[in-house]
Amino acid sequence: MRDHKSPNKLSLRDDFDAVRDLYPITRNCTYLLNAGQSPLNNRSRAALDQYLDWAGCDINARPEVRAPLRDLLAGLLGGAPQDYAITTSTGAGISTVAAGIEWQAGDNVVQPAGEHWNSTFPWFNLADRGVETRTIQPDADNRVCVEDMAAVVDGRTRVISVTAVRFDTGFRADLRALSNLARAHDALLVVDGTQCAGATVMNVDDDGIDVLACGGFKWLMGLAGTGFLYVNERARARIRPVSPGMFSARQSFSTLEFHGDARRYETGTIAYTLMHGWAAGLGLLSELGIENIQARNQMLTDRIITGLSDLNHRILTPFDNLEERSAIVVFSTGNQIKNAAVFDRLTDAGVQISQRYETLRVSPNFFNSEAEIDRFLSCL
Repeated sequence: MRDHKSPNKLSLRDDFDAVRDLYPITRNCTYLLNAGQSPLNNRSRAALDQYLDWAGCDINARPEVRAPLRDLLAGLLGGAPQDYAITTSTGAGISTVAAGIEWQAGDNVVQPAGEHWNSTFPWFNLADRGVETRTIQPDADNRVCVEDMAAVVDGRTRVISVTAVRFDTGFRADLRALSNLARAHDALLVVDGTQCAGATVMNVDDDGIDVLACGGFKWLMGLAGTGFLYVNERARARIRPVSPGMFSARQSFSTLEFHGDARRYETGTIAYTLMHGWAAGLGLLSELGIENIQARNQMLTDRIITGLSDLNHRILTPFDNLEERSAIVVFSTGNQIKNAAVFDRLTDAGVQISQRYETLRVSPNFFNSEAEIDRFLSCL
């Protein structure tokens, strides 16, 4: 039985085979590499082809792309459509924020150590302006403790920056607690949501996020070159536009009047073909429901964690607290040589995961089956 709300909608519970059929990659391999990039689904592929047909045969038939994306993103992640700027990547978004704040020498940014480069390089780049980046090491269990962050926040802290889910361990941050910390010191909470949005429930209002930057090509069902920057009204008052283009302001040949909403952070033309395909992917997420996706991903990662524990592999992802869990599980067999051997064995068996430094990262998503998880574990 299909979802009772509409015969055209799919349900993860009732229509799993149909959902899985949307992903051709499932016919070629066991794909557990979703934290690296989401495989292209058939709906997005059809939208891409449709846009290319318009571009080749009827250019005037091409639809508006930016506004539908803003509506979809607000529906999935909270806030209002006008709080979203359409960008090309996480790095582009956070760099816009870092460049747009009016810094004073002696100001500081506080963030966990070892975060993804898109979340660190823009802040490090402020060193020549006298801005200090203070980094806090995760604890022995790979958790980022809010108390440790609070210990170095002071009256000169302008930004607390964090990734919602760490790419290297899968640890999920307590965004609400970090938001409270930021507000107590009149700082902005800037979040890289790329490894969280689409796979795990997050909401900019409930989590108290001032700025959220994401690339669309992982859990949000887009391709590389898609992304967004969410900036709430509080943050917009503090972040000036730094790359004005025709879409960031009212069109005029004599003055520059920026839009009052997040469109002020947009620039010029973007890859509309990719964005149109991305909208179809976001529509699929809306249809399935992020709560349902998170529940399925938790079931799949539960199965992985149990299997890895039975095999006596060291699990580096904190997993005792569900609120700290994500769709990423990172583990190690004990040393880099053994990890490399396991990675090669999995690759030969058609099981795709990530090998990063001295760890192995497995990241299932809602279209993966329990049988695929068991196949991964059996290869170990």
